[in-house]
Amino acid sequence: MSPKGISQTIQMADGTVITIETGKLAKQAHGAVVITIGKTMLLATVVSSKEAREDVDFLPLSVDYKEKYAATGKFPGGFFKREGRPSDYEVLISRLVDRALRPLFPDDYHAETQVLINLISGENDVAPDAFAALAASAALSVSDIPFNGPISEVRVAHINGEFVVNPPFSALADADLDLMVAATKENIMMVEGESKEVSETVMLEALKVAHEAIKMQCEAQIELASKVENAQQKREYSHESNDEELRKAIHDFAYKPCYDIALQGNPNKHERSDAFAAVLEEFMTRFSEEEQEEKLSLAKRYFHDVEKKAVRNVILDERKRLDGRALDQIRPIWSEVDYLPSAHGSAVFTRGETQALVTVTLGTKMDEQTIDGAVIEGTSNFMLHYNFPSFSTGEARPFRGVSRREVGHGNLAERALKPMIPNGDENPYTIRVVSDILESNGSSSMASVCGGTLALMDAGVKIKKPVAGIAMGLITEPGNKKYAVLSDILGDEDHLGDMDFKVTGTVDGITACQMDIKVDGLPYEVLEEALEQARKGRLHILNEMAKTITEPRADYKEHVPRIEKMVVDKEFIGAIIGPGGKIIQEMQRETNTTIVIEEKGEYGVIDIVSSNKDSIEAVKARIRAIVAVPEVGEVYLGTVKTITPFGAFVEILPGKDGLLHISEIEWRRLETVESVLKVGDKINVKLIGVDAKTNKMKLSRKVLIPRPEGDNKRNN
Repeated sequence: MSPKGISQTIQMADGTVITIETGKLAKQAHGAVVITIGKTMLLATVVSSKEAREDVDFLPLSVDYKEKYAATGKFPGGFFKREGRPSDYEVLISRLVDRALRPLFPDDYHAETQVLINLISGENDVAPDAFAALAASAALSVSDIPFNGPISEVRVAHINGEFVVNPPFSALADADLDLMVAATKENIMMVEGESKEVSETVMLEALKVAHEAIKMQCEAQIELASKVENAQQKREYSHESNDEELRKAIHDFAYKPCYDIALQGNPNKHERSDAFAAVLEEFMTRFSEEEQEEKLSLAKRYFHDVEKKAVRNVILDERKRLDGRALDQIRPIWSEVDYLPSAHGSAVFTRGETQALVTVTLGTKMDEQTIDGAVIEGTSNFMLHYNFPSFSTGEARPFRGVSRREVGHGNLAERALKPMIPNGDENPYTIRVVSDILESNGSSSMASVCGGTLALMDAGVKIKKPVAGIAMGLITEPGNKKYAVLSDILGDEDHLGDMDFKVTGTVDGITACQMDIKVDGLPYEVLEEALEQARKGRLHILNEMAKTITEPRADYKEHVPRIEKMVVDKEFIGAIIGPGGKIIQEMQRETNTTIVIEEKGEYGVIDIVSSNKDSIEAVKARIRAIVAVPEVGEVYLGTVKTITPFGAFVEILPGKDGLLHISEIEWRRLETVESVLKVGDKINVKLIGVDAKTNKMKLSRKVLIPRPEGDNKRNN
């Protein structure tokens, strides 16, 4: 007999029923739940070590979302036929959940903690990512692990003027806003999404709609946890040992020097860092070498707190920032296009101490990205990849492949630019944008958006409008009595601040955003102010970019492969390809082109790719000949293919032969066809008829030859 679990049901405003169950599966985990929405099921588990490792002063939290292909009755692709490394989609969902959960663990909780979310049953039109954070939070809520939640997450879309919570995948095609929002009952914690130039007002309203739905899901988790015995008493822990005397000594010694360094407004990141480090070094000289070794770890932690407090107070009290800027001032910007002569498009975008080198490569349909997930599948003809090498921050660290951060930042920049990429005939290419960060001191993902816009215009891609991005920050006092909204934040301001709010858009509206809030009870009025300040900053950056290039190149560069499109009836696709691909391969070999054929409905869409215009025209001529319908009365230059006693078969169009009867070769009577023609001869013939029953074509050569004088015999 299967064990009976403990469950809680949530009735959403649109009638959707969400069930959370615990106590039936994965009972060895410290917390485990199954979330069910229709046929979609997510299993979330959480395990946390009882003790923290020595010298760990942070939370070693790992969050992993994984889709099982069996959940939708599919086999994984590839040779091994099993789930492998996480897809970008899985990485992005993992990051969303991580960013929502991480701030809600106690600051002094340092035990290794692992959250796993598995899609164990799925439906094609239900988006499981909207329920992943709910599953993770519910697993924590029914555990004994210290957690200041619960939280939940929903997708809110703006479709035909209405806000829809957790819409099906199919409905998102009509959405002008697609936003993921995570929150506690009281506060919004995380926002990420894309939009089609929506206003700041629509964005704020979407947050409010999402929060109302989240409150219901948080209430349900609290109710469920109240029924679970294990959740009634959270575990006791002691992961930090403190020296209050040392803490006070560092504060008394270091606060004023740190305040003065912050007040100086030095724009050089490394000089500022060295100045702060010198304060701690000077403090540590009061101890012997043996005492320094013993106290250094604690001293660094306490000094960090003092530095953070001093920098924040300078901003709040003096309205002055670490690099000397005003709160809404953007760092100096310079940019350049066509920097790399062999790339299809390139740009350098530099803002302060952040620099991106961005390239654009234009390819064919064969270069499209194939998406083969358990739930989502298809292709994509636009992709943006972000690389963050260690030298960009002056560090040396081993390269271990693409990091989750790189996947996340690249996805944000891709979503920012994607609404402005032309579709259909306006863009025949598959486009790959690559942003390599060469210097980094804050807002490198936003530099990728700006550099991406410039590189796309340099490549001649007819983007609808330029897009720029800006990262906003926030410094607050408890209770939000005093706060400062910062435009174009530095890396230090991100680290020491209470909000990282990235906004991208055109002159007319927002195309993407990402927000992480680290404080409780942030009023909507502050968010509104941050959005408006971001809009003004975005317009300033767009103006600076316009000094370099204002619109896409009129034409692609000479070395860019040209793509010309032809559309034929689908019945001709086989003839163009030929038996075993013989015809199309021959055309590609002889013209040095690439030919891609795709069947769409009743038509075949053909892309002809080459950097040589004459080669493209040659292919078009061959294809026109293949798809041409022979017309009675027309004259054709044909090729003799076969000779028989009664005539010759002549190919007048590719794959289309007609019979040239022996009596139609010349006016005079012939004894043999071979006396006049041989295989391979090129001759002009006229189509004089088509047999109504057999559809065979009748040809004549003699009607094109002057009739000999005195020959009055009747001929056909």
